[in-house]
Amino acid sequence: MTEITRCGFAAIVGAPNAGKSTLLNRLVGAKLSIVSPKAQTTRARVLGIMIHEGAQILLVDTPGIFKPKRRLDRAMVAAAWTGAGDADLVLLLVDAKAGVTEQVREIATRVGESGRRAWLVLNKSDLVAPAALLPLVARLNELARFEETYMVSASTGDGLQAFLSALAAAMPAGPALYPEDDLTDVPDRLLAAEIVREQIFLQTHEEVPYGTTVETESFTERKDGSVRIEATIYVARANHKAILIGQKGTRIREIGAAARSQLAGLLERPVHLFLNVKERAGWDEESARLRAIGLQDPPA
Repeated sequence: MTEITRCGFAAIVGAPNAGKSTLLNRLVGAKLSIVSPKAQTTRARVLGIMIHEGAQILLVDTPGIFKPKRRLDRAMVAAAWTGAGDADLVLLLVDAKAGVTEQVREIATRVGESGRRAWLVLNKSDLVAPAALLPLVARLNELARFEETYMVSASTGDGLQAFLSALAAAMPAGPALYPEDDLTDVPDRLLAAEIVREQIFLQTHEEVPYGTTVETESFTERKDGSVRIEATIYVARANHKAILIGQKGTRIREIGAAARSQLAGLLERPVHLFLNVKERAGWDEESARLRAIGLQDPPA
């Protein structure tokens, strides 16, 4: 067993599509947070637990920070800032290719005003000419005082070893807070719902994924070692329901098959997945629906 002498929380914050979930999954070495090319995929905080060089690093993947419109949006943004406020270290992840957008400027300014320990992590730095990176770092450091700056690629792994070693050394002294073999505190029921939602993001387009939520209704261990999962997909509009089901049920079967395959690998057992689609206008304003996906009611 590794002797744990340091343990702490590091919250990954940033604009939508900066690569926060990809970074978490890469560092932990497991699929914990769902990923899609679309922005605002992550809705609730996800904890990734890893041990490196005598430290237990508790990585918190937070929703992308953007201008909220719906109650759901406000709850997502509140969850991101709560994750940052509770952490020992804030990691501002910036898409180096996109640069200092208005969203990034606002987030960096708020991180700076918080007075919390913060590092700047430039993601996708392999896609930017080296000469353009230093001015980007300088502009961001005008907005917040970052202790350290790292240039990485979450998708390829470039720069992550040095970053990880520094992160381990930066964790405060203390014992491990979780068992060594734990990778996350996300319940299997919520993980199942998120994997289904990921497939909706990957297999449907435009506003459909954003008007959809998934809840696990039952998660039953069977005597043969397999698990039976029943999940309900709530949609805001009737036409979204038709799109998700598809002609003669083809789309929902494809979503179910892909999600079942992913879950079987993650849970390391056979999975029987049953999906139901229900229209529920205004679900994104309901407290119960927000709690079901791991969010709290946002501040008024």
